[in-house]
Amino acid sequence: MHDTMAVLGAGSWGTALAIHLAKTGQPINLWGWRADELSEMATKGENNVYLPGIPFPESIRLQPNLSTALAGVKDIMVAVPSVGFASTLQQVKALGDAPRRILWVTKGLDPKKHCLLHQIVQETFGKDIPMAVLSGPSFAKEVAMGLPTAITLASHDEAFTADLVSRFHHDLFRVYTCDDLVGVQLGSAIKNVIAVAAGISDGLGFGANARSAIITRGLAEMVRLGLALGGKPQTFMGLAGMGDLVLTCTDDQSRNRRFGLQLGQGKNAQQAIDDIGQVVESADNALLVLQLARDNNIDMPITHDVCRVIGGEISARDAVVSLMSRAPKGE
Repeated sequence: MHDTMAVLGAGSWGTALAIHLAKTGQPINLWGWRADELSEMATKGENNVYLPGIPFPESIRLQPNLSTALAGVKDIMVAVPSVGFASTLQQVKALGDAPRRILWVTKGLDPKKHCLLHQIVQETFGKDIPMAVLSGPSFAKEVAMGLPTAITLASHDEAFTADLVSRFHHDLFRVYTCDDLVGVQLGSAIKNVIAVAAGISDGLGFGANARSAIITRGLAEMVRLGLALGGKPQTFMGLAGMGDLVLTCTDDQSRNRRFGLQLGQGKNAQQAIDDIGQVVESADNALLVLQLARDNNIDMPITHDVCRVIGGEISARDAVVSLMSRAPKGE
């Protein structure tokens, strides 16, 4: 029997994973920023905002108080947007020095320090804290519904890895393990940016050829930056790289793809975000990824032009034309 896990973040992804874990009877404390939303979830027995119609298993306990959610808990899963990741860890730290193990499913970079999230974890809790990141081609609704899903778990801590696999790997949810924290995190951040480009192209009606080119050349950008920062080639060819990239670029369940579609259809970034009504990680992370590339002298033309469209510097059509009219080069 597993001990209680605290899931911090009651959006679609945090809730979906809490439901998945709780289906085996694991006790889950689900905490979110907004007490009113948690109260409504408790009343209705589901997350009616993000995952309507999918009931909570009995072992999910909704906790509006963070201190209560963490009481006696060793394992924490952080599922808040990247913009709130560091502040959430600081709140956890302020509540005491009890031994913790941190798993996160947040996708993106830290907006203030422009770094990967494992660096924020280590800065907050020390370099010896057991930590892991879970990422891969996985839409929240399909996970919550119990549809087949395969995902990558990256960690350097063997005991934590084994415990997490025993928690997550059940029913039709398959976990593959690796120790490439850098590569898995970069894959999850960069694929969101490329999904915006794919959405822009489709919003303009440019067809399947253009979309396939963007996915393929986007993968090349991911690999270039990933290898420069110490990621492993096989990570980018796997679930957390190519797998998540293909999913996010081709299915309208992706908020980042829908964001791009609306940009391609003529809306500005704020209008598109307002229409989607949820956090769109790429809106903030595209520029962070580009800055990381510049800091490491890595050429990322798709990312560059996505940033220009989001910033209103060029039109969506001009961005695609700019990419297609670049000088010929070897693949």
